Amino acid sequence: MEGEPIQASAPARAVFLSYASQDAEAAQRICEALRSAGIEVWFDQSELRGGDAWDRQIRRQIHDCTLFIPVISAHSDARREGYFRREWKLAVDRTADMAEDVAFLLPVVIDTTPDATARVPDRFRDVQWSRLPGGEASPAFVERVRRLISPTQSSSPPVHLAPPSVSGATVAARQAIRATWWSKPAVLVTVAVVLFAALAYFVADKFWISKQGPSSQPVTSAQQAPSGTTATAAFAPPPHSIAVLPFVNMSGDKEQDYFSDGLTEELLNSLARINELQVAARTSAFSFKGKEVKIGTIARELNVSAVLEGSVRRSGHTVRITAQLINAVSGFHLWSETYDRDLGDVLKLQTDIANAVAGALKVTLLGNVSAKIELGGTHSPAAFDAYLRGAKAVRAPHEPNDYQTGLAAFAEAIRLDPNYALAFAARSLAYSAYAGDVANGEAVHKNFERGQADARQALTLTPDLAEGHLALARFFANGSLDLVHAQEEYARAAALAPGNAQVQSEYGRFLGYTGRFDEGIAAARRALMLDPLNPATHGMLGTTLFTGRHYEEAAAAYQDTLALDPEYLRAYGWRGLNYYALGNLERARAACEAKPDFWLSQVCLAVTYHKIGRRADAEAVLAKLMAENGDSASYQYAQIYAQWGDTPKALEWLATALRVRDPGVTGMKTDTLLDPLRKEPRFQAVMRELKFPQ
Repeated sequence: MEGEPIQASAPARAVFLSYASQDAEAAQRICEALRSAGIEVWFDQSELRGGDAWDRQIRRQIHDCTLFIPVISAHSDARREGYFRREWKLAVDRTADMAEDVAFLLPVVIDTTPDATARVPDRFRDVQWSRLPGGEASPAFVERVRRLISPTQSSSPPVHLAPPSVSGATVAARQAIRATWWSKPAVLVTVAVVLFAALAYFVADKFWISKQGPSSQPVTSAQQAPSGTTATAAFAPPPHSIAVLPFVNMSGDKEQDYFSDGLTEELLNSLARINELQVAARTSAFSFKGKEVKIGTIARELNVSAVLEGSVRRSGHTVRITAQLINAVSGFHLWSETYDRDLGDVLKLQTDIANAVAGALKVTLLGNVSAKIELGGTHSPAAFDAYLRGAKAVRAPHEPNDYQTGLAAFAEAIRLDPNYALAFAARSLAYSAYAGDVANGEAVHKNFERGQADARQALTLTPDLAEGHLALARFFANGSLDLVHAQEEYARAAALAPGNAQVQSEYGRFLGYTGRFDEGIAAARRALMLDPLNPATHGMLGTTLFTGRHYEEAAAAYQDTLALDPEYLRAYGWRGLNYYALGNLERARAACEAKPDFWLSQVCLAVTYHKIGRRADAEAVLAKLMAENGDSASYQYAQIYAQWGDTPKALEWLATALRVRDPGVTGMKTDTLLDPLRKEPRFQAVMRELKFPQ
């Protein structure tokens, strides 16, 4: 009876194990694993529970134990009768008088019962769960229990994280976690690191054209995994490989998604700076956002051995971040933690999490990793927030105003922290994107020059910032056609960020343009390994293979691009030109007619129609391309006339392309469409003026 004095009948144990009778065998396994490690466990095996003495004993054990472990399965629905249900209530009642930071509850799921969070008391949903299939307790779980019952052995705060789905820690289950977990005030944290992946792929492919008329940004969000993956194939991912899934926004405000997504990207990029880690790129990891996909499936799709997931709740200038690392092969938890900080403590938290993850994966941290992780960041919460808003705006722009929104946000970040090197690099990349995708006339040159100034300022502030070198490389390659310096900057960025898929992908394409095919293809394949579910990565590999004239492999890469994103417009033109190069004119025509209004498809159709004798149709396509793009597509006109056999016009347009600084000319050294011009003195003069690196 409540309020009755508790009388001792047995010594209290450190851990109380509560379970439904049908789960006794699984509970026994957990008990044995803990006891083998010297941990005291209350494990009642009485088949005839009940009676006042038993009731008093249970109440005492729950009152005095250090850790309460409820075993959750299809048999333990809290809506049903059972002694475990009384035990759960006693445990929940005890937590009402406990400080918020006391780790007392550790729910354990032993099967794949769906909607497990609906089967337990509300309080159970406020803490992190563990998944132990069949009750098989891993060494990591045992160590976690040891830490929880002996807090003095660790300087880390106790674990309080949101429960994963019992069916594999799916995003949907994480989103179902009740917001009441965050009802009490907390002192919070943020992670200030690079958000370079957030800016990925927003500069157009300048090999073919520098201006594309209407918006041509490829759709890269919410991609489905390739259907060919087999669940039965042997799964042997690299041992130090990891995917960082988008942390769940627990703020109750959809408008705060930019913050939780941005923090995830920051952490992802900070982990990518650790040389020994192979980190799945942002686009691939975020392709699972909002989808009910098991951790094991995600790991197979991304070929990683571990998955990091968590949640973020922001409240004013404070934030709470939960994080848990899962062994994707065994399904066991390797590490979990809760971080409560003030927003001003930006960089330290990122370093703490990255170091903890590396430690859990047993990665040796070489050199000054903390300095690498914090490179180019800020200690200003307001500047960091503005930076995240800018990154969200320019990540996948749908209209010109998105660029302006992003540029304004980056400008605010720089105003708030004039030493924020990452913000300068991000704004530089945005200026280059705007110059290539949107600007016309003199605005093109002005925006490229603004991008150059920001890139140089980023490197003045932080000379070893890979994003700054990439931004400067883009300016040299697309804004000034200084290919020698572009090569140097791309190489420097790649050396500083070997685990960054975007850097590797862009560098691979540039190497292909300059004729270093083997190196370029190798870099493009590295990018694909890091970012396997990003259609743009497959497309960039296809372009690099195309420049190396590996047409069959390029066709496969383009097909993979379209399998991931049927609306990825460039892939239709690329694939069509690839078939054209192979001499398969019918397939070239069909591929490019699929998206006939896109500029690259128009180039393809102009040369294909002419080759199959449809001269009037070819001329109509060219006329439309010229009307829409003017001199900004000069390089494409040179390609078309070269294939039509009109060498004088082709050379004339090539000279115009050089005069207007059309970025397309960076690909002329290896462009198969310009082969008819290679012996012409005027062509060779343009090549000499461009000074391609050797």
